Amino acid sequence: MARTIKENIEKDGIDRRGFLECMAWAGTGLVWSLTGGVASSQTMNHGDHAKADLSFVQISDSHIGFNKEANPDVKVTLAAAVAKINAMPEPPAFLIHTGDITHLSKPEEFDTASSVLDTVKTGARFFVPGEHDVLVDNGKPYLERYGKNTTGDGWLSFDQKGVHFIGLVNVMSVKPGGLGALGKEQLEWLKKDLKRKSASTPIVVFAHVPLWTVYPEWGWGTDDGAQALSYLRRFGSVTVLNGHIHQNMQKVEGHMTFHTACSTAFPQPKPGSAPSPGPMKVPAEQLRSMLGLTSVRYVAGKHSLAVVDSTLESSATASADLVKIDNFSFSPSPNSVKAGTKVTWINHDDIPHNVVSTDKSFVSPVLDTDEKFSHQFDTPGEYNYYCSLHPRMTGKLVVM
Repeated sequence: MARTIKENIEKDGIDRRGFLECMAWAGTGLVWSLTGGVASSQTMNHGDHAKADLSFVQISDSHIGFNKEANPDVKVTLAAAVAKINAMPEPPAFLIHTGDITHLSKPEEFDTASSVLDTVKTGARFFVPGEHDVLVDNGKPYLERYGKNTTGDGWLSFDQKGVHFIGLVNVMSVKPGGLGALGKEQLEWLKKDLKRKSASTPIVVFAHVPLWTVYPEWGWGTDDGAQALSYLRRFGSVTVLNGHIHQNMQKVEGHMTFHTACSTAFPQPKPGSAPSPGPMKVPAEQLRSMLGLTSVRYVAGKHSLAVVDSTLESSATASADLVKIDNFSFSPSPNSVKAGTKVTWINHDDIPHNVVSTDKSFVSPVLDTDEKFSHQFDTPGEYNYYCSLHPRMTGKLVVM
């Protein structure tokens, strides 16, 4: 984490100021790359990806059956996510869906979801349920469709290219206040499953509700998640993927990287920024910029997973002369403009950033939230730039 947490108001190591400074927020999905076990993130448009030994995608919170004002046609946006996956230059090995496939667990909702997901060009597909998928008959309709080769309420584990994957179910017995729960039986299964693995094995855990406490006031956490995480601490590379909160958020704690994915249906507010969670209505033209998917790439022998978020907003609808600074990234990047174009960067993050060319041909002042910087590009060429306050934030502009 780049910033120090100064207060421990909730006795969990996170204060409100430190929480927002240490998290990466955006309305995007995620592309993951595993490189020896530690996660890093960049936008899907970044382009500079090493050849991966393994790549896969995560989508979440499709809420098929939802038809309210926040998004009256969630089937269309799920299909847009699938189209984005199918257009990837390197087809992912498999897809993970981290729950809330449906909105009300109705058979026709599961059928509609399957009709879209069956078109995705990946190998296997793996699922864990969200609370919206188990509303009927103790989750029986979900398990009939997705419970094959799973244990208990749908737990599973499998291995791919030396990486061990574990799917957990934390929505069957939600605690008062909305916190997820794994339960004693599943925790015992997890402990036994991990005993067979050496500490050098990269581990990827996926579940619906975050295993770490994001915002307990809204039930954004798992009541017994700390117990599960204690079994994972001996491993040198652990990545934990979740959904549920409908926005990207990342935390790194030792060898563990935690990441939540955007919804393909509708956004939800940042924790504490509204009276309660739930579907957040945004202008129609902004909706797809707040929905997305995640891709993960693993390169053997390295020490991080490469995680990339991608929005459902098409490049055709983005303005070429505007670069958004959000989720500690520049978007779009790389970006192409014609010579003579004035390009404007605008900071949508809640902490300051700046824009600095690697050749120092342009340098912005420090930009606070909603502040802008513009520079006119008259000479064709490639211009690489970064944020000097957060040097891992990089971008590229191609002037033609």
